[in-house]
Amino acid sequence: MSFQASPAFVVVMGVAGCGKSSLGSALAQAEGLPLIEGDDHHSPASREKMRQGIALTDADREGWLTTLGQLLQAQPQGAVLTCSALKRAYRDRLRNACPGLRFVFLEIDRANAGQRVAARAGTHFFSSALVDSQFATLESPVGETGVLRLDALLDLPTLQQQASAWLATKETA
Repeated sequence: MSFQASPAFVVVMGVAGCGKSSLGSALAQAEGLPLIEGDDHHSPASREKMRQGIALTDADREGWLTTLGQLLQAQPQGAVLTCSALKRAYRDRLRNACPGLRFVFLEIDRANAGQRVAARAGTHFFSSALVDSQFATLESPVGETGVLRLDALLDLPTLQQQASAWLATKETA
């Protein structure tokens, strides 16, 4: 009798500057899963708004969330998605598209997030002027089923190991 592991679907989430892309890449590599970089799928209009320091609205995110859900569905073997997923409604949209979806929440304080976003100016379209709006929009997922909270200030290998260990448990909380 052979045991077939169920596919892992996980979103690495949090505010700008928390390290979603770094952990998402490390986790995807460690788990042998494809990486879906959420930022790559924003519309040109949304990218321009963010470049100008204008926060996205729910309407701006509508098509983006639909696309991300479709991208998850297109990966039957599992996938790691990086996505801010700031509101519960956004997370629920992704859960509806991909039942069993789990979330790794990288928690970070405002000062450190601001420093990290400012440090990548010129290499990323996201304006540091938007960090405050990210915190204002964030509805913490702590307490939701299928969420692991990690301290975003830990080093990347530790974060990846903690996330991989959690995924291996198949626990949802």
